[in-house]
Amino acid sequence: MTLTSFGPANRIKRSAETHPLTWRLRDDGEAVWLDEYQAKNGYAAARKAFADMAQDDIVQTVKDAGLKGRGGAGFPTGVKWGLMPKDESINIRYLLCNADEMEPNTWKDRMLMEQLPHLLIEGMLISARALKTYRGYIFLRGEYTTAARHLNRAVEEAKAAGLLGKNILGSGFDFELFVHTGAGRYICGEETALINSLEGRRANPRSKPPFPAAVGVWGKPTCVNNVETLCNVPAIIADGVDWYKSLAREGSEDMGTKLMGFSGKVKNPGLWELPFGVTGRELFEDYAGGMRDGYKLKAWQPGGAGTGFLLPEHLDAQMYAGGIAKVGTRMGTGLAMAVDDSVNMVSLLRNMEQFFARESCGFCTPCRDGLPWSVKLLMAIEEGRGQPGDIETLLGLVGFLGPGKTFCAHAPGAVEPLGSAIKYFRPEFEAGIAPASAAVPPLARPIVVGA
Repeated sequence: MTLTSFGPANRIKRSAETHPLTWRLRDDGEAVWLDEYQAKNGYAAARKAFADMAQDDIVQTVKDAGLKGRGGAGFPTGVKWGLMPKDESINIRYLLCNADEMEPNTWKDRMLMEQLPHLLIEGMLISARALKTYRGYIFLRGEYTTAARHLNRAVEEAKAAGLLGKNILGSGFDFELFVHTGAGRYICGEETALINSLEGRRANPRSKPPFPAAVGVWGKPTCVNNVETLCNVPAIIADGVDWYKSLAREGSEDMGTKLMGFSGKVKNPGLWELPFGVTGRELFEDYAGGMRDGYKLKAWQPGGAGTGFLLPEHLDAQMYAGGIAKVGTRMGTGLAMAVDDSVNMVSLLRNMEQFFARESCGFCTPCRDGLPWSVKLLMAIEEGRGQPGDIETLLGLVGFLGPGKTFCAHAPGAVEPLGSAIKYFRPEFEAGIAPASAAVPPLARPIVVGA
């Protein structure tokens, strides 16, 4: 895993003024522990928040900075914090960090937790102070064993230094923090499924409303934020709203920086902290180095497997939510994947839909039955056994599993790449349709009403 700077090939050194998330990283990739973190101004923002800021002022500062969720949905963080109840009589509240990073092609949170565990802890400490939460949980993907080990060590260091536990920094405020490793389900990325899993229940999403801010962990008010989101909080508190907003490129509606990356057959796959508003072409050519010799870029996804495919001509789109929306998909996690010209799109989509079908919680019919149905059709097309009408059936499933048609956002994310792949590469799907003479009787084929 590599991590470079704003400038191509490390020409510009990371600094606190331009790289709030990554300037403390060590060149050798080892974790930054408490002594080194504090020597690099670590926990200064927490001390400022505890000594000089009212709790509501912290919330307002984060809101004014324009910080949005970095897990994929992009909901304004300050607005989410503002949903927590104001009633002082509610003395049990929870802060929950969503570290269940199971989006294919995404590893940004892993890097932060493995190399900068105290940055996440400081972000959670400030957030807990703002939200009046007395206990926090880091719900961690079970396969992230190194991150679990580093986070647990960092928690113990913070406790020993009086930065967690009772009467933190002499303020009278108590905050306990626990690392909880999950059992390994993609659906736990949905915040209410995560809450159910934390409670020891089956990881099904909950009906909303009520939202977690009202009824969350064990029925108490709960705020759920992504790792990268929480890691932005210390810099905002330390350096202010105007500075944070100034980091983004002109034209971007999203503020600050974002961990972005590229995987696939590119010359320099990796992860970089970049300002919102850089173009996909800069990310692809200047940082990822373009395609390896002998390969051409066929398509790319801007932010994980649950985002739609784009073509090479879309690389000039700016990398922020609105910029990517202009070319027909979502920013997602901001870690892109390059698809080279040797890849058959039908095979790629069959593989993706198998993953999404397996990771469905099975609660609602469109997702439980629709995703396996798409896999069966794609397998038939991949093997040259597709029947006339199969592509239309797939497009019908894309519509039936779209936004607002299912209990949560799992299925809409699963079928977005499928719809875009058919849109841009339909001939590859048509090539797998058997001649009409080989078609099975109509009644033996699946029927989609209204397709």
